[in-house]
Amino acid sequence: MALQAGIVGLPNVGKSTLFNCLSNAQAQSANFPFCTIEPNVGTITVPDERLWKLEDLVKPQKLLPTTIEIVDIAGLVKGASKGEGLGNQFLGNIRNTNAIIHVVRCFDDPNVVHVDGSVDPVRDKEIIDTELQLKDLESLESRLQKAQKAAKSLDKAAMKGVEVIQKAIAHLQEGSSIRNLEVQDDEAEILDSMQLITSKPVMYVCNVDEASVISGNDHTKRFIEEVKSEDAEILFISAAIEAEIATMERDDQLMFLEEMGLEVSGVGRLIKSAYKLLNYITYFTAGEKEVRAWTITDGMKAPQAAGVIHTDFEKGFIRAEVISYTDFVENGSEAACREVGKLRVEGKEYLVKDGDIMHFRFNV
Repeated sequence: MALQAGIVGLPNVGKSTLFNCLSNAQAQSANFPFCTIEPNVGTITVPDERLWKLEDLVKPQKLLPTTIEIVDIAGLVKGASKGEGLGNQFLGNIRNTNAIIHVVRCFDDPNVVHVDGSVDPVRDKEIIDTELQLKDLESLESRLQKAQKAAKSLDKAAMKGVEVIQKAIAHLQEGSSIRNLEVQDDEAEILDSMQLITSKPVMYVCNVDEASVISGNDHTKRFIEEVKSEDAEILFISAAIEAEIATMERDDQLMFLEEMGLEVSGVGRLIKSAYKLLNYITYFTAGEKEVRAWTITDGMKAPQAAGVIHTDFEKGFIRAEVISYTDFVENGSEAACREVGKLRVEGKEYLVKDGDIMHFRFNV
């Protein structure tokens, strides 16, 4: 399951610097607005200590972590939904992502210009929110006209669609995003099919100075107060520090993080938060040829999880042989787990758990 997250924010808030740290794709980063012209796309491996431990135990020929695709969207400005700045052409790129990483500037530096002349993360967030809401409003108003025409025939589905669209439009007109709209399951299904930008889960990344990475600062305090009703993921990251860490060897990174009082890099914390945000978990396959991580949605049953590897696995599913990660590490191998009764045989109704090591049996 490919995870794709789009990084958004005003120009010069540190989006492209963060993108470079995440992907090592070296997107152009400079001290002037609209440095990012085309959306940059980078694929990064998901750091997972469990995968490295399994590699030590199994000693496979190949190790295959799961990946995340990061899309760096050009900086948006007030009026972007109507063509200001670089226009709204890049809003379509956000529509294709699973989640939004919203970067806000929470550091003071006279050498880094701000597109609006001053540092104010609350104002900056409101500008981006408004532009995304206006784009969704434009999309819904277009859909409403079509739905109303179809509803004239008293088609129940079309009539329900009109009702849901009108509800969403009213919500957006109040200055609220669709992700905060309370809906019934059938209404949520209709909205999901529309791929609205503001329906996507959002994570706020406060780009701070080095001294504020752990505890934040006055800017982050104001920002947290502003978004507390959203129940959103909020991270403090110094893009400048992450850029430095990205150039280091693994051992040097660990030493540097320890000196900073951090257990995990900002990039590592961001990826883990993205998984939490999207309700994703990881299971593993482990054998002599390869040890591999697979991303699935929490709550998936064994056949669906098998289908992530190949659709034939799901269609012909017979059973799954499952070992928990803890049991595998404790006993050291699949054979040892089998011997002490820690290998379980599960059927079609089994709910896969984070860290499961699985082997699927299926008919071709």
